[in-house]
Amino acid sequence: MIYRFTCIVCPLGCTVEVKVEDGRVVGVTGHTCPRGEEWAVQEVTNPKRVVMSVVPVEGGALPTVSVKTAEPVPKEKIPELMRFLAKLKLRAPVEVGEVVAEWNGIKIVATRGA
Repeated sequence: MIYRFTCIVCPLGCTVEVKVEDGRVVGVTGHTCPRGEEWAVQEVTNPKRVVMSVVPVEGGALPTVSVKTAEPVPKEKIPELMRFLAKLKLRAPVEVGEVVAEWNGIKIVATRGA
């Protein structure tokens, strides 16, 4: 099977093809840098995403604060993470860069103050 991606590692946007046989990557073409090849292989074998969302804040100047994961999360775990974030409520003050929660060892960081 061949998977085709537009690489998002740099502004070039290369069309990368990853060939998989018997569950193993056997070839990668179309990339112009090693980072693109690495990203495409990961996208086929273990896709991950940095997740961004908003959570409510009590007592703040604004009703919500934006947050993100400090590291990429396996794509199949995102629904579970979103259920966790949906139950999260913070109390002001919240500072930019503050770790406001942790889920499965992954830090949830505020990206705006409240």
